[in-house]
Order: sequence, then C-alpha cells, then structure tokens
Amino acid sequence: MSEPTLRVTEIFRSIQGESTRAGFPCAFVRLTGCSLRCVWCDTEYAFHGGAEMTVADAAARALALGTRLVEVTGGEPLEQEGVYPLIGRLLAADRTVLLETGGHVPLDRVDPRVVKIVDVKAPGSGMAGANLPANLERLQPHDELKFVIADRRDFDWSLAMVRDRDLDAALVVTFSPAWQSLKPETLAEWVRDSGRNLRLGIQLHKVLWGDVPGR
Repeated sequence: MSEPTLRVTEIFRSIQGESTRAGFPCAFVRLTGCSLRCVWCDTEYAFHGGAEMTVADAAARALALGTRLVEVTGGEPLEQEGVYPLIGRLLAADRTVLLETGGHVPLDRVDPRVVKIVDVKAPGSGMAGANLPANLERLQPHDELKFVIADRRDFDWSLAMVRDRDLDAALVVTFSPAWQSLKPETLAEWVRDSGRNLRLGIQLHKVLWGDVPGR
C-alpha cells in the first residue's frame, strides 16, 4: 500500500496568532486548496500550487521545528484525505494539535483529541450558505468557534447565533475583525457591550509582522 500524500503550501514555525493559544510558539502545516472563496480571505496564496509530499515527510518536518503546539490549517485542511493520518502522526508524537477549519466539511472523522477551531461564516464573507449546522453538535468543550466580523451586520448576525444556540455557555467563542475592514477598537466596544461571554480576537502575527506568508 502506497504512503498517503498531501499537497502542502508551507510548513513553518511562528507564534500562534489566534485562538486561546495566541502567543505560544507553534509549528504550522498549511495545506493547499479550499472550495470556499470568502471575501476577506487572507490566505488566497494557498488556493493553488503547493508541493506534493508524503504524510510521513510533512509530519517529520513539522515535528523537527521543535514546538509542543502544531496547527494544521489551509486552505481547508479537511478537503484532503491525507490530513487524517497526518493528525494521527502528530498526536502520536505527543503534540497538542490545533485544526483550523472553515466549518463546511463534516467534523465526524476528526480525532477527538484535536482542538478544533471552527470558523462560522457570517454574511460578509459571502459564504454563509456553506456553514454546516451539524458541526456545532460535534464540538467538545476544548474546541473553539471563530466568527470573522466585517461590519455591524456581521456582528448582529453572529451575536444572534450565539444567543439563540447559547454557544458561549460551553465553548470559547471568538469574534475577530476582518483584516483592514473593521477597526479592532470598534469590534472591542461591540464585544464589551454584547452581554455575552465573547472573546475579542486580534491576529497577533499580523500585528507583529504584517500580512505576509510564513508568519
């Protein structure tokens, strides 16, 4: 049986810029390809190209970066079959594995030990119709939800979803401003006054280094 492969855009070490792990050293495995086209996407360079490599090679390169934290991201990592054995290898090496996913692929095959960071697409993304409500039922207490907010309409829509499903009762729910679309201080005020247990997310890596690949 042949070794499973992946199409990989980049593997690098940086500082985790988002989620409750923001600020920790982290190795990133960015897989290539995504079927969504969110208006504010900041990783369009991962839509195409990349390099084919075996799962074993990709895992070895990530582990060689020496961090306890590893994030598998994209693109959309769950659109590649090889992501599952990759996750398995990282977990077997006793790493904390984060999975950044757009929320439009079922989560039922993801190892329960993985910390899933699931995007919920608000209307401003242009992709709200791709959300899979069933994925919200598959989340565990250690998983996280992220809403990228482009404007007040996005905020109100997202807040209504949080309120209607009581999502912030059991999960960390982060609202992040779309880069260069909504001022972080404006969203901070909305979050502060929301009456809900929301977390303001700022993309720390962009604050440090700007909007560049490999950071």
